[in-house]
Amino acid sequence: MSVLILFIVSFAAAISTFYVNEHLKQGPVRSSAFLSLTIAIFFFLFPKLLSPYLTTNIPVVFIGSSFIGMVSARLVSNYFLIGAAGLVFCTVYLNTSSFFNGYGGALGTSAAISLLAVLSLPILKASGKFTNGFHLLRKIVFNRKLRK
Repeated sequence: MSVLILFIVSFAAAISTFYVNEHLKQGPVRSSAFLSLTIAIFFFLFPKLLSPYLTTNIPVVFIGSSFIGMVSARLVSNYFLIGAAGLVFCTVYLNTSSFFNGYGGALGTSAAISLLAVLSLPILKASGKFTNGFHLLRKIVFNRKLRK
């Protein structure tokens, strides 16, 4: 049950950060910081509300998933993909958290890996050819038109 709660938190954190970033026009850093600070203060003030495992891990998972929500709408504007990246982040976090000692850069790196993994799915699916996926990626990154 605890793992399911972490997946829900991860999904909600990525989507809510993106919403505050893009629709409320607060910017990526302010959106992530405000929401993460709110969650951290809540669990600091009410540490016995949930189990010690959840009290420890919910803020960390929320912070990491909020990094995913910082993505630009020019790159991703689909809430489903952002939520899916949050779920991938939670999976990565649950399976590799024993290798990370502290925050350091592990949360941001895991969030970037999760977002890139989800972003690669539509690119590879576009025509079924791997090379066409790279052309689409170049178009996204360099904002150029493809030659046919």
